[in-house]
Amino acid sequence: MTLLKRSISFRSHVKPLRADTWLRAVLVSAAAIAVGILLLIVLFLLRESWSALQSVGVLRFVSDAGWHPLEGAFNLAPMLIATFFASVGAILLAAPLGIATAVFAHFYAPPIIASAFRRMVALLAGIPSVVFGLWGLTVLVPIITKWQPPGASLLAGILILAFMILPTVTLTADAALKTVPENYLRGANVLGLSRAGIILNVAIPAAHSGIVGGILLAAARALGETMAVLMVAGNVVQVPTSLFDPVRVLTANIALEMAYATGDHRAALFVSGLALMLLVVTLAAMAGRLGGRLHG
Repeated sequence: MTLLKRSISFRSHVKPLRADTWLRAVLVSAAAIAVGILLLIVLFLLRESWSALQSVGVLRFVSDAGWHPLEGAFNLAPMLIATFFASVGAILLAAPLGIATAVFAHFYAPPIIASAFRRMVALLAGIPSVVFGLWGLTVLVPIITKWQPPGASLLAGILILAFMILPTVTLTADAALKTVPENYLRGANVLGLSRAGIILNVAIPAAHSGIVGGILLAAARALGETMAVLMVAGNVVQVPTSLFDPVRVLTANIALEMAYATGDHRAALFVSGLALMLLVVTLAAMAGRLGGRLHG
């Protein structure tokens, strides 16, 4: 009888170990697949753009007279600058507004209103980008035109991107605020901090990792957005000197020209894809530094 009990006890101890082993194997496999897909994408972009990088050269992509691929000119700098300005501008607008919206829903709004508000924001996140583009083209661009023609401009692109990424910032910031331990908030309340003091000095610093992560996700969406920006930004390849200048971003350039591009022209569009990846890495590094400063 004692031996049987020991055997049962041993088996009940072994089963969790086997479950942990299987779980570890599944998680490692999933991580390896994700990394493998990323590497395959990078290798694919490198392979497709290699001919342009060899025949055209890296420097000509920022030094040619302009973007005239049929004439052998492949300057991506105006579109790189426009993409960077549009994305950063959208983040500068959407980040504080999204965080403030999440704070309102979490700390100020009654539960019923907060719940309905979160559902509305989630619904906003599900609106297709082409619908945003139609709204921007028929409503936003005419308003800007009355202020400063031609209307289709960098400013219109920034505003439409800010509307599109606002739900991402809001929902991730709200989820991050929910993870702040109640003991932190109660302790701050006992110490006599006001509601604003608790939010600014306790809640937001404690949730900064999730908030920064949400901003990074929003930045990635802003960089990768095509249709809405294509419809409202004007699609003129030039370095913007003001917010009212029409511009063309990299994603719109790829969408407009990939259908008929051949040879070095096609390979140059894949170089645009590599440039987009570089911008994503740059924004990720910026977000990491910002997170480190907030943590410090």
